[in-house]
Amino acid sequence: MGTLEASGIDDCKFCEIVNNKTDTEILLSDDELVCFRDMKPGATHHYLVIPRMHISNCKTLKMDNIPLVERMEQMGRSILEKNKVCSLDDVRLGFHLPPFSSVPHLHLHALAPASKMNLKSQLRYGQQSYWFITVDKVLSQLKTHGKVK
Repeated sequence: MGTLEASGIDDCKFCEIVNNKTDTEILLSDDELVCFRDMKPGATHHYLVIPRMHISNCKTLKMDNIPLVERMEQMGRSILEKNKVCSLDDVRLGFHLPPFSSVPHLHLHALAPASKMNLKSQLRYGQQSYWFITVDKVLSQLKTHGKVK
C-alpha cells in the first residue's frame, strides 16, 4: 500500500495540496488524510477527502485498502457534521470512476444535501450517475472481489 509519507508526484494538483504548495484551506487532516472544499461545488456542502499517499483512483484500490477507504468515509462524515449538515442521511459519499476523474489522485466526494443538488450535479454525483460509485459500493466490491469493478 505504500507509506504514509506525503506524496511526491510533481504534476498532481492534490499532491501539491498535501505538500502545502498551494493556498488551499485544509479543513481536517491527520497523518494519512487531508480534507478541503471542492473548487467547483456540486452541493451546498462539497468536500474532498484525499490520502496523503498518491493513489491514482478507486480502480487501483485492493482489499488491503479497505481500512483507508473506511477512514476516508469517516473523515467525510466528520466534515459534514462539523459544518452542521442537518441530515447525514441526505448525503452522497463516493468516487468518480476513471476516466471520469478530474484529478488522477484518489479523492472521496462528500456532498450534502443530496436532495438539493441541481440537475448537473445529479448527473455527476447522483444515484443515476454511471460514473460515480458510492463508498458503500466500493467497499462491497473490495470485500467481494478484492478490487473495484
